[in-house]
Amino acid sequence: MYPRLTKGRVAVAGNRKLHFGKKYEATASQLSKDYNVVDHTYDAVVVGAGGAGLRAAFGLVAEGFKTAVITKLFPTRSHTVAAQGGINAALGNMEEDDWKWHMYDTVKGSDWLGDQDAIHYMTREAPHAVIELEHYGMPFSRTSEGKIYQRAFGGQSLKY
Repeated sequence: MYPRLTKGRVAVAGNRKLHFGKKYEATASQLSKDYNVVDHTYDAVVVGAGGAGLRAAFGLVAEGFKTAVITKLFPTRSHTVAAQGGINAALGNMEEDDWKWHMYDTVKGSDWLGDQDAIHYMTREAPHAVIELEHYGMPFSRTSEGKIYQRAFGGQSLKY
């Protein structure tokens, strides 16, 4: 439900009252006259169109939920793509790699406080998740052979 403006610098949205300062009164009342409000109803709203947000949205839609994704950037410029290396998985595209090394580095990086069952699952499934995102069309930097470009970051080891 959209806020309903009332006198006294208070907007009512459902059963919540939102207080506006004097300088916003005119703006808020003018907006209600100038813009046609279009209602949308969704089962889920995902905030952010990086890798995690888009994957969450795909999963929700696959389960039959009417889903919206909101983002301040075009999805191909969201964090996962824009960050240098922004996603980690043992793909082995650049040099020998193994999800078990990724797991060890993650557990060690958490000072052995991380949930090791969750870390085990995440690192084992990460290569499949990255390939899935690639198939959905997420742009990744590429090697000259066309493979997803990878490079080591602090805390990453080769063969423990």
